[in-house]
Amino acid sequence: MNNAGWWRVARFGMFVHWGLYSIPGRGEWLMYCEQVAKSEYEKLARDFNPQRYQPEEWVKLAKSAGMKYIVLTTRHHDGFALFDSKVSDFTAPKTAAGRDLVAPFVAACRKHDMRVGLYYSLLDWRHKAYFQGPRKNPKAWNAFIRYIYAQVEELMTQYGKIDVLWYDGGWPYSASEWQARALNAMVRKHQPGILINDRSKTPEDFDTRGEQYIVVNNERDWECCMPLYDFWWGHIPGDRQPKAPQKIVTNLALCAGHGGNYILSIGPKPDGAVTTRDRNILYAVGKWMRQNGESIYGTAAGVSNISPTPLVTTFGSVTVKPGKIYLHVFYWHKEFAVPGVPFTVKKAFFLKNGGKVNFRQEDRKVYIGNLPRRPIDPYDSVIVLGQ
Repeated sequence: MNNAGWWRVARFGMFVHWGLYSIPGRGEWLMYCEQVAKSEYEKLARDFNPQRYQPEEWVKLAKSAGMKYIVLTTRHHDGFALFDSKVSDFTAPKTAAGRDLVAPFVAACRKHDMRVGLYYSLLDWRHKAYFQGPRKNPKAWNAFIRYIYAQVEELMTQYGKIDVLWYDGGWPYSASEWQARALNAMVRKHQPGILINDRSKTPEDFDTRGEQYIVVNNERDWECCMPLYDFWWGHIPGDRQPKAPQKIVTNLALCAGHGGNYILSIGPKPDGAVTTRDRNILYAVGKWMRQNGESIYGTAAGVSNISPTPLVTTFGSVTVKPGKIYLHVFYWHKEFAVPGVPFTVKKAFFLKNGGKVNFRQEDRKVYIGNLPRRPIDPYDSVIVLGQ
């Protein structure tokens, strides 16, 4: 991966799904799922004028949660662009909002030393050419490709340095049909240090097959993306139950334990504000990260060396740094064994408070024992094995 050092260290990011779909609050696929006519859906743009939009608050929230990068949905499948575009009138600057909403987001990220990611959907439900495809109507398809090419180039040239380009919506067409290699060559010409995901149907820099669940890829860099909510990614007041802080921490430790990143999505309200409920969940995650972040940031995969199971050990997850092994204990036991330890362990302690942990080592296996009756952390009690 080009310029991947910061990304591999970061491990934890924020996704922001925000657009017209936040007004009805029935998910970002509303237009497609409810078969809303283009003319009817466009009426939402008359009401999308976010008076409480302060992206600096999003960035501060992400930092408080321990996140190191943010990816904003600049245009989702509905075709509404949050940025100024010469090839579309269905944009925030040309409708009720009356302004570019991406520029202040990028500025806020830079102000607070947050890496900037821009999401862009290749598909657009408002264009017949997408549904017809390149074979049925090649002339319309080529015009559609030019429109996509122009918008991606606008994103790559209007906001200074961008760290991540997060494509979506490449189905059901191939990389050649999307002319993806030429598209990404243009992107890298303008942004030589950018990281690009694989959803333009070309491998590029990192794998994002893991959506809503963890898909381990031990052969290349990868990222798992999940919504904070039950299923949908954008603002949805009728959501049954968001992910609890414990689940978020567990997912993060599992991803890091297999050498991957974890990006968690929030859905701000139509006015741009984040709900109190969502903020409190991320604050709780941030508290754990302040005490245990050493076991996440800049770590390498450890589970595959410790356990033959595909995702988790008998006690939880494992991350490593030179001379240190971090045991993420989700499933609390009075004692358990850790095989495959590559060095002589001289000390074992809880990362949260430095408390000593009893252990003994036989060859490459370390036995942890006499642990407290209850876990020292309600989410993930991290034990450090050190040389």
